[in-house]
Amino acid sequence: MSTHPAGLTPPAEPHLSQPVSFVRRGSRLQGRRRQAWAELDGFVVGVPRSSMADTSVDPGYRFDAAAEFGRDAPLVVEVGSGLGEALTHAAELQPDLNFLALEVYKPGLAQTLLRIEQKGLTNVRVAQANAAEALATMLPEGSVSELWVFFPDPWHKTRHRKRRLVKNDFVDLAARVLAPGGRWRLATDWSDYAVQMRDVLDTSEAFTNAHDGERTGADSPLTQVWESGVELVVGGAPVRKGKDPVSTGNTGVNEGVDARGGWAPRFDGRILTSFENKAHEAGRMIFDLTFRRL
Repeated sequence: MSTHPAGLTPPAEPHLSQPVSFVRRGSRLQGRRRQAWAELDGFVVGVPRSSMADTSVDPGYRFDAAAEFGRDAPLVVEVGSGLGEALTHAAELQPDLNFLALEVYKPGLAQTLLRIEQKGLTNVRVAQANAAEALATMLPEGSVSELWVFFPDPWHKTRHRKRRLVKNDFVDLAARVLAPGGRWRLATDWSDYAVQMRDVLDTSEAFTNAHDGERTGADSPLTQVWESGVELVVGGAPVRKGKDPVSTGNTGVNEGVDARGGWAPRFDGRILTSFENKAHEAGRMIFDLTFRRL
């Protein structure tokens, strides 16, 4: 169950005037996914909408985790949960935690429901919602113990950089929902986005890098990417049969050696998903970051 309190004045919503970080894909459900969506609706959060968009969130709506899960427990929220591989794996390992998947792609949420059923999980809920709106109003302040953002769309083209998810306004929203001491875990397979994530969060007064100064020099994945030149060879464009990969040319500034570091080790809760495996197969490096809410 969820609540939708009356008479509340929602906070300012600058996100509504910002370009969204996602591209809408087909939402049609077929086969087992359609069946899961119909039969496992008890795991789907009924988010009231503020517009005709099925990803919008009524600014007066508040997610009541205790009522939704039937218990009080730390809440982990994954933004852009995809097919639910990482979230359901972690939920199976940590039944004492509650997990909420935020995703705009309905087939992805339906696949997550199938995983919930297969694993017999009771501590996961899914919500089709624009994450910026969800973090601005839907989730109460300080209600999240961990926030995950793994492999968000890199938006390579310069004119599209404004659509990247992890930037100043989203950092403010993350700070709003995370409890003091809460963790924000991020991962990307593109060096220039990794640097942007690190820069934006390092300048925030709300967060501190949990691995400040770690993995510098030759141990830094950034140094290794610059040294190998892999991103100049293996780009983000689709590889056509019989053709060589096309570089995006979006490797960022090559400083030779990363003396700053701050990269986190991969944490146990983040399994190798099918999406990340494609990055490994292409030869790209993975960048993990963990920031703590002050």
